Amino acid sequence: MAPVLPVPAPNPIAAVAQAPQSIGAVAAVGLARQTRVQSTAEALAQDAQDYTRQHGVTFDEALRRLRAQQESVAETDRIEQTYQDRIAGISIEHHPVYRIVVLLTGAEAVPDQLISAGGMAVPIVFRTGAAATRAELIAAIWRHREAIQAELPRPAGLGADPRTGELVVMLKGMALGREEGDALTARLAALTEVPVRLNPLDGPDANFAAAGGARVEGLNASTGKRNACTTGFVVTDAVRRGVLTAAHCPYSLTYYDPAGTAIPLNFVGAWGARYQDVQIQVSDDALEPLFFADSEKRAARPVTSWRNRASTRAGDVVCHRGEKTGYSCAEVELTDYAPPADLCAGPCDPVWVTVAGPSCRSGDSGGPVFSGTIAFGILKGGSYRADGRCNFYYYMSTDYLPPGWSLLRR
Repeated sequence: MAPVLPVPAPNPIAAVAQAPQSIGAVAAVGLARQTRVQSTAEALAQDAQDYTRQHGVTFDEALRRLRAQQESVAETDRIEQTYQDRIAGISIEHHPVYRIVVLLTGAEAVPDQLISAGGMAVPIVFRTGAAATRAELIAAIWRHREAIQAELPRPAGLGADPRTGELVVMLKGMALGREEGDALTARLAALTEVPVRLNPLDGPDANFAAAGGARVEGLNASTGKRNACTTGFVVTDAVRRGVLTAAHCPYSLTYYDPAGTAIPLNFVGAWGARYQDVQIQVSDDALEPLFFADSEKRAARPVTSWRNRASTRAGDVVCHRGEKTGYSCAEVELTDYAPPADLCAGPCDPVWVTVAGPSCRSGDSGGPVFSGTIAFGILKGGSYRADGRCNFYYYMSTDYLPPGWSLLRR
C-alpha cells in the first residue's frame, strides 16, 4: 500500500551552501520607524474585517468565527482520531450558519454535537455514506498518479476533497462533452477504486514566478533577468536566524525594506523537491519573529504559533501577503493537493494546501500564509484562468521546514 503521508526526509535536493556564521536579521532592519507591531488581538481584528467583507456578517460575528476557527482545532483533531477508520473529510461551512461538517464512510449514524469555541456555540454535523476515506483517497493518488496522468492529454493537479470524499482531477485546457467526461470519470474511478470528480480549468498551473511579507530581488541564473519574490517567516537553527522564501526564487537575493533601502542577504540553502519549496537567507543584522501582513508594510505581526497541515481544514480562513497582490484572506479548499507536471523538481507529493483565489500573482512566491499571528506556510504557486486571474494558490506547510530549522516565535 502506498504511504498516506510522506515523512520529511533530510535535504531532498540540491543547493545547500555554507553561510557565514553571523546572525541574520532582515525583519528588524526592514521595520521603518512608522511601522507598528500589532498585538495578537489587533492582527485577528484585521483578518475579521476582511471576513466581514467576504461573508456579509457583522464585525463582532466575524471575530467570533475566527476565534472559533482557532479554538475548535483540538476538537476536530480528537474527532479525526476517534473516527480515523471512517473519516473522509472535515470541513468548515460559513453559510447558512458557521459549523463544522464531518464526512464519514459507512451508514452508521453519529449524533451531532455542539461545542463552545470563540465565545459561540459551534455545531458539529456528522454526515455518512462516503465511499472512501481520506486515507484511501490519498493512497490512490500515490499509487495511481502516473496512470491517471497517462489517461490525460495534459498534466493535471490531483487532490482529495474533504467536503465530498472524492478524488479531484484538475483538468487543464480540456473541453469535454458530457459523454466524454462521464467516460473519463468512469475509467479513472475504475483505475483508482475511489470516487472521482473532474474539475475543468482553462489556464495553466505554475510556480509563482520569482517576481515574511517583504520584497527580495535577485538575478535569475537561467534567464539572466532580475526577479522579485516575497519573504515569509523568520526561522532559527538555534545558532543563526534566517528568513524564508521560495526555493524557485534566485539564490543571490537583496532585501528591500519599506523605505527602499537595499540589504544584501547570504544564501544558506534551498530545498525544492517533492513536498518542499523553500530557501533560507540570513543577513548580518538581527532578525525578530515578525512579518508584514498589510499591503503597505506599515504594520508587522509577531509569530506566536503555527498550524500543522493535519489540523488544517477545508473552509479554514487564511490570509497571505505577497509583493504583487498585497494582503487578502480566503478559504482553504484542499489540504492534500499534488500540483501538476514537474513543479517539484519532478512529480509533486499530495501534501500542498490550496486556497481560493483570485488574489495571487507572480512575485508572491515565498510569502507568508497565516491567520492572526499563527503561521500556516509559504506560497509556492497557483492555478490560473485563461485571462490570467488566479483560480487558487497553494502553499507549503510549515511542517516541511528544512531539517534543523524551526519557526522563531514570540
